Amino acid sequence: MSLRKAYLLIFILLLVDQVVKIYIKTNFVLEQEVRVFDWFRIVFIENEGMAWGTKIPNWLGGKLALTLFRLLAVTAIGFWLWDSVQKKYSNYLIVSIALIMAGAVGNIIDSVFYGVIFSDSHGQLATLFADQPYGTWFHGKVVDMLYFPFIENYTLPDSFPIWGGKTFTFFNAIFNIADMAISTGVGILIVFNKKAFAQPYDREDTVFKNNLE
Repeated sequence: MSLRKAYLLIFILLLVDQVVKIYIKTNFVLEQEVRVFDWFRIVFIENEGMAWGTKIPNWLGGKLALTLFRLLAVTAIGFWLWDSVQKKYSNYLIVSIALIMAGAVGNIIDSVFYGVIFSDSHGQLATLFADQPYGTWFHGKVVDMLYFPFIENYTLPDSFPIWGGKTFTFFNAIFNIADMAISTGVGILIVFNKKAFAQPYDREDTVFKNNLE
């Protein structure tokens, strides 16, 4: 897969990710929910930290440190992508890296810019390019909206070890398209590990290569 096609994939994913986020941000009030199906809902939330709502303590630099770390990480991922293409590694690896990079950049855009181009979403619709933005540079919040509660409020039998009698929801994470891209890229690396990391001239990925080129 050529570097040009990898960049095109990244651009398309970024465009879709940002269009969806801007639409949600300007048409939904924070925590507003739209039920599409019982197992799929659109729920607008904002994530101030890392995955699963984890935050970096203020004494470690807080939100700014997280954003700067993401910028360094995406720079390293970009070099990894370039190097893999130059060395003609498997398309499994190149596509995976492109997906991970697209997702990382998508969330970085939120963190770097959203705080200074959007107004607050608490109890009101946010305004794009607002006169009174809700934050500052590098302190924006990541917009999440996709919710797939496949099993909701299920109570485990009392006989179930440890968690018996407790209620849980599967899958209860709310995420965005950028997160999906990262998860898909990592998933490809895990499932197709041997093909992805095979040496350039010792692999058999002709069918996959032809489909992408």
